[in-house]
Amino acid sequence: MAEPKEPTAALFGIKPRTGRLMLIQPRTLKGFRDYPPALMIPREGLLEKARRTFRSYGFAPIDTPALEYAEILTGKGGDESDKQLYRFKDHGDRDVALRFDLTVPFARFAAENIGQLGTPFKRYAMGPVWRGENTQRGRYREFWQCDFDTIGTTSNASDIEIVLVIHDLMRSLGLERFRIHVNNRMVLNGLLEEIGLAGKTTDALRALDKLAKVGRDGVLAELGEKGVAAEAGNKLLDLAQVQGTNDEILAHLERDFGGNAKTAEGIRRLRELLGVVRTAGIDDARLRLDVAIARGLDYYTGTIYETFLDDLPTIGSVCSGGRYDNLAGLYTKQQLPGVGASLGLDRLIAALEELKMLPNVATPAPVLMVQFQAEYLGRYQAMARTLRAEGIGVEVYPEPKKIGAQLQYAEKRGFRLALIAGAEEFEKGVWKLKNLAAREEKTVAAGEVADAIRPALAGG
Repeated sequence: MAEPKEPTAALFGIKPRTGRLMLIQPRTLKGFRDYPPALMIPREGLLEKARRTFRSYGFAPIDTPALEYAEILTGKGGDESDKQLYRFKDHGDRDVALRFDLTVPFARFAAENIGQLGTPFKRYAMGPVWRGENTQRGRYREFWQCDFDTIGTTSNASDIEIVLVIHDLMRSLGLERFRIHVNNRMVLNGLLEEIGLAGKTTDALRALDKLAKVGRDGVLAELGEKGVAAEAGNKLLDLAQVQGTNDEILAHLERDFGGNAKTAEGIRRLRELLGVVRTAGIDDARLRLDVAIARGLDYYTGTIYETFLDDLPTIGSVCSGGRYDNLAGLYTKQQLPGVGASLGLDRLIAALEELKMLPNVATPAPVLMVQFQAEYLGRYQAMARTLRAEGIGVEVYPEPKKIGAQLQYAEKRGFRLALIAGAEEFEKGVWKLKNLAAREEKTVAAGEVADAIRPALAGG
């Protein structure tokens, strides 16, 4: 009789027969990444700035589960989104999937709760989403989105407000060199009707959305594979690549295609958007009418947005979205049109890394409390708690090592100040405050430590 196999031991990292522990190679899945403190601290800072911006416009926070019934998510973003779903059967044999964005779960949430929420309802949400797509620079299979949406109104004022939020969001994150590209799906749909592609809207828009990545020839090739004649494909690209000022592009569209009802309404909404944004104080240099942007997801119906960094446009849009008037209608008979956008946090962080714009911070507390002598640990902790109560972050070093070793640790971790005291200082009622960057040290009375630290931190 053959000996039984030993799979169970191997699963627990134990080598069969010998009983020896096998080391498991530490690694992450392709398309996933770890966030060490040097990235996580700036990331949390960006999240907090985004949160403040959203709230300043009246958006309220909600959250939805990471896991949904598959039927909630499938068929909402198109065939490509469905292929990218992390979909499986759970322990109850239910067909479930991880959310691929935050908009579709929000539509489901609104359909369930709008009776209590009322309309219009403005929400923001921040959390991870998952897409099993090919990894690229700045694009991962697990990534965070920061969404803000208004649901329950078709008013163009809500579409216009999205532009204002995106602008203020970018500014709040410390970005000055960016441009918001806008278009309208009604304009695109009308143009497709005019050139005889109304029956191939989805294929045409998906191909057009790749123009910046694959170029004109690449788009034509993909359109050809979908059965679009070269003449029609070239007409579409000629229209999409119209150049000029925002007003000149609108005038061109109105002159040549304004007779189409869909195009005319899209042009009207874009013209109003441009006018209001100018009146609100945002220069045209920040906003570009771009007929080429289509957004790849199928649920968009009106205004669409993409935001590019002037210094790194090839990394793609860092804040995108649009109007989706029919999405919630898949879950309820009530009309719940919506509009919103999403900040791609991980792509933005990748861009900031590449541009060397992430702050060099590896510690959340700016002050290190040096443990000079173990018998004074209680007094060190007492002073640390006093400073924390004053809003000053302090880390107490856990061991009474040599001061040089502790200061070396402080400099490596990015602490800005060090507090030092031993028997002599405690007897005199003073502390030594060391500025690690300037390599300067001064003696401060125990009751004045917080007042001495504040200007030292404010001075950079």
